[in-house]
This record gives sequence, C-alpha cells and structure tokens, in this order.
Amino acid sequence: MTANAIQKTNPDMKDAILQVDHLSMKFGGLIAIGDLSFQAKRGEITALIGPNGAGKTTVFNCITGFYKPSEGMITLNRADGSSYLLERLPNHEIPARAKVARTFQNIRLFSGMTVLENLLVAQHNKLMKASGYTILGLFGFSGYRKASAESVELAKYWLEKADLVDRADDPAGDLPYGAQRRLEIARAMCTGPELLCLDEPAAGLNPKESLALNSLLMDIKKTSGTSILLIEHDMSVVMQISDHVVVLEYGRKISDGSPQSVRTDPRVIAAYLGVDDEEVEAVLTEVGDEDVIEQLDTGPDSAHGPGTSSSYLAGPVSDTIGHSQGERVTVSKGASKAAQYDTRANSAPRKPSERLTAKPAGKSPKPAAAKSPTGKPRGGRK
Repeated sequence: MTANAIQKTNPDMKDAILQVDHLSMKFGGLIAIGDLSFQAKRGEITALIGPNGAGKTTVFNCITGFYKPSEGMITLNRADGSSYLLERLPNHEIPARAKVARTFQNIRLFSGMTVLENLLVAQHNKLMKASGYTILGLFGFSGYRKASAESVELAKYWLEKADLVDRADDPAGDLPYGAQRRLEIARAMCTGPELLCLDEPAAGLNPKESLALNSLLMDIKKTSGTSILLIEHDMSVVMQISDHVVVLEYGRKISDGSPQSVRTDPRVIAAYLGVDDEEVEAVLTEVGDEDVIEQLDTGPDSAHGPGTSSSYLAGPVSDTIGHSQGERVTVSKGASKAAQYDTRANSAPRKPSERLTAKPAGKSPKPAAAKSPTGKPRGGRK
C-alpha cells in the first residue's frame, strides 16, 4: 500500500465511491472552486449542474488529474476496498489504478479509425501488457492472441450496448453526432472504469438522441456496476436519470440532494433565472409552486445549503477581498443570486398581512400589473 492508496476507515464513506472534501482551485487571484464538499455514491448517477461559469468542468479536471487542486482532498474508493487520494496520483495513474474514465465537452474520437478500432485503442494498455511491452505480439504468442480476442469481444459487447454494431467498420467520423457521443461513452467503458465522468454528454443532441443516451446510461448503471458522475445542462436528462444532484454557483455549492428537492430549491431557481435581488420574490411567486413559496416565507433549508466555507463566496461579497497569500481580488457586488436569496430569506420576519399569498399558476387569473415586493409597479425583467 503506497502513500497514495489508503484503507477505508471512515464509516461515512462506506457507500461513497467518490468523496470530495473542501476542494478549492485558484488561478492566480481567481477562486474558481471554493471549499466544495460532496459525495457520489456507488452504483448511482450523480449530476453536477449549475449556470455557465459555475466551475463544473474545473471540478472534473481536478478529479481526473488535469488540474491539481489548491486545497482539499478527492478520495476514490474502489470496490476491492482500497482508496486513492486522486490529488496525489500522477495523471496517468488515475485511470489505470483508480479506474476513473472521462469524456469531454468536445468529442475526441479518432475520426479516421473505424468504430471498432476506436474501442480497441481504449484497451491498449491491456494488449501491451500481454505482449510484454515488446514486439512479441507480432509473432502471435498465445497470451497475446488470447488478450486480443478478449479485447475484440469486449468491443463488440459495448458496440451492442451503444447500438453501433452495424457501423463497426465505418470511420468514426462518418457517424451522426448522437452516435459519436455514444461511441465515446462506449470507448470509455472499454477501459473498465468504476467511476465514469461525463462532461455534458447530451450537448447538441436532439430529443431522439437524448432518449438513446438516457437508455445507454441507465443500462450502464444497471448492468456494469459503474458509477456515473455527469455534468449536464439538459434538465430533462438530469431529472430523468439522476439519483443525486449537486448544484454549483460561482464555485460554491448551493444545493445538494434528490432531483425533486433541487428542482424546487429557491436558491437554485434564483441562480438559474439570474434575476436582480429585488425581483427574487416576485419571480418565485410567478413560478406558482406552493412548496417553493412556503420555503421563501420560512427561510432556507439548511440541509441543502452550503456549510461554513473559507472561500469569499460563502460570505458577503464586497468590492475587494484579501487572501492569506496577500492576493486581492475585485468582485462584483451581489454576484451570487443564491446568496441574494439567502440574505432576503434571513431578513426580519414579515407580518402575517405581508406574507406571500400567491396561488399555483393556472388556478387564478393573472393580475393586470405585477408589482415588485416593494409594492411599486414592476416593469420587464432586467
């Protein structure tokens, strides 16, 4: 057991394949990720969502070794009982030893190779080991022939799963866009990962292609035992297949829970709509969800909110913030819409006559002129 591999000792991590603790990533004076903590459970699909620029891909890059985080720990717990601190592993050992695979926002196939060859390339390490890292494979030694046959069978298996058997001998670049997405996922699965990280797999897909993608991901979850961590903007994909959702805004976790709880979290609604602080209540009222309105009246749900953070994102945002290394960062006031909601929800309690009384949409006619929470006529959204 090396320094990079540790034994499981924390009972809270028993069912977590991935444990992210107090992760921070700084680029000079910019804090892209601030004190982020979450878990991805084994055998589940965990979605990491948030507005553009929330830091989702930066989190993926830290998990998969493209970036080394400024602070925090990323623990991968394998099924055999061993655990690895990913921030300490060399980049190439994260897929080889920790069994983490990923795809990217932009498709990265070998377009000139056939579909089958793309899946065989993913098994290069296994074939090289069978050849003794020499030219013995050229002479057809029995060990290499066996490994080669197993690689072809595994490739055929994932071609069937991805519904690409009929295109096995076609160049990968000739496939439709949705089929290329499925091929990329099939190629990642040929490496035998325990954690599959997908960066916006449904980007650019039409509804039919999104349905095929959902079917493939659900099949991977049910039949392979591989856990999935995905970044996605297509909420129809997220809400249909995810077991657990983590929401980021400006590098800070603002919600963490089931798809249903996240969908009705006022902080998430405010972050996605991007409204001005004086319009937060009015927009939530227009949503017409009684549960959301009740949360607005009674304050935020502490179970889903972020904990104490060392990042400037967790506290009031001022013009300039000093850091321990002497860095100073200029930040726009009121940048976080979720923080604006928290501030308003934690303000002085309203009188009974001032509480929101809006009913769900469709149950009452819409008033001729909507008013802001201040009582003044409200114009169009900013």
